[in-house]
Amino acid sequence: MNHKPSPTDLPHGSRRTVLVALPARPAAPTTVESTLLAAARVIARVGLHHGDYVLDALGHDGIDVPLYVRPMSVVGAIRFAATGSPQRSSCVADMAVNFLALSIDGGPVWMDWRSLEQHVDDWSDGVTAAEAVAFLELAATAPERAA
Repeated sequence: MNHKPSPTDLPHGSRRTVLVALPARPAAPTTVESTLLAAARVIARVGLHHGDYVLDALGHDGIDVPLYVRPMSVVGAIRFAATGSPQRSSCVADMAVNFLALSIDGGPVWMDWRSLEQHVDDWSDGVTAAEAVAFLELAATAPERAA
């Protein structure tokens, strides 16, 4: 017989339990730079949406597709990268949006969080997905290039 022992077989014929370590779920980004890079990957994967955070956010058009596979705005992609949802915010997501807003055309006139977010949305309405990804990557690596 050509019976080859498997890695779980013991010499006396019994078997042992083998624990398989699966990779952990990737942790949420903790820095502005890593959040912007993750948002660039999200836009490159699902596409850029001009308008609200995500295409048909309330599901009125009968789209039965989960939010995380729909095209997202830049702000929605940043929020998704930081929290796992394009509609939920966090401290690092807000800091990333603020950093990006101040990097675009000298920043908005008003410095409240709504104006900063609106400034990013207004900018993203005039760019393609490839341009948005390139700018997010450029903004994320700006501190490295300045050093």
